[in-house]
Amino acid sequence: MKLQTFAIAFMSAVTLGGLAWVFLYPLLSGEKQAEKRRASLTRTEPVARRVDRNQRSRREQVESSLREIEERAKKAQKQQIATRITQAGLSWTKQQFIIGSVVLGVVLFVAPLMVGVGLLPAALLGLSGGFGLPRWVLNYLKKRREKKFLDALPDAVDIIVRGIKAGLPLFDSLKVVVADAPEPIKSEFRAIVETQSIGMPLGEACQRLYERMPLPEANFFGIVIAIQTKSGGNLSEALGNLSKVLRDRKKMKAKIQAMSMEAKASAGIIGALPPAVMMMVYVMSPDYISLLWTHPTGRLMMAGCVVWMTMGILVMKKMINFDF
Repeated sequence: MKLQTFAIAFMSAVTLGGLAWVFLYPLLSGEKQAEKRRASLTRTEPVARRVDRNQRSRREQVESSLREIEERAKKAQKQQIATRITQAGLSWTKQQFIIGSVVLGVVLFVAPLMVGVGLLPAALLGLSGGFGLPRWVLNYLKKRREKKFLDALPDAVDIIVRGIKAGLPLFDSLKVVVADAPEPIKSEFRAIVETQSIGMPLGEACQRLYERMPLPEANFFGIVIAIQTKSGGNLSEALGNLSKVLRDRKKMKAKIQAMSMEAKASAGIIGALPPAVMMMVYVMSPDYISLLWTHPTGRLMMAGCVVWMTMGILVMKKMINFDF
């Protein structure tokens, strides 16, 4: 009886010891946690899921860059006079421009009075010369400089691409453009190099090119550099595609101009026909047409014709100018 009791107790102890060894020992010794850690380190994540996470991260970075650029573009829509002067490539200050405009307006107001023109026409001429003419000249210089920039930008991007493929860093490739490119590419890229040299990130320095040169092509260049600096990628391939896009846009613009030349010629003929006919009638029969500026009804008719002709010319200009 004692032997049977001893055998049962021994078997029970062995059973409890085995259960404790199997279930309690891994928990107390930390072996189970180590096994879980090894499994987590050796477990392979599906390739599709990893690729999806990488693509999602890259897409989020691209979207954040585009949002920043759009916000900067909205702020740049309301341009100050000083900014427009810089964009036109002039070294004037805002005060010098305002003083020059006032002097021109005063001259155009006083000169007609000395000739004997009435006060109202002299005032209109002075206002148009003081406010309209300087801004028109400024806008003309700005567009001319932007055209030169667009003509040279694809070549500058190609220089950067060749430099990167040859092993040069992006910053050194920009310096090559500064050394070899014509104006205004040279001055604009010099501003990028100088801005980056004082500590500003290169992506942000390239994005500021759009503030000095508000063109879609300059915005494209800033977007490519900003996205590459944030999310990485093959910069030479991206800039090569950008160069192709810039050249295709240039070809498309030339094609649009060629296709719209007929409409522009027709608009020019229609706009110039009434003044030309008026001058011919005045040469052949001055008394017949002089009623338009000697009689009160004729003056009213002349003013109405000028207003309607101006509206028609503006409508035709809007119809034949294409933005893309």
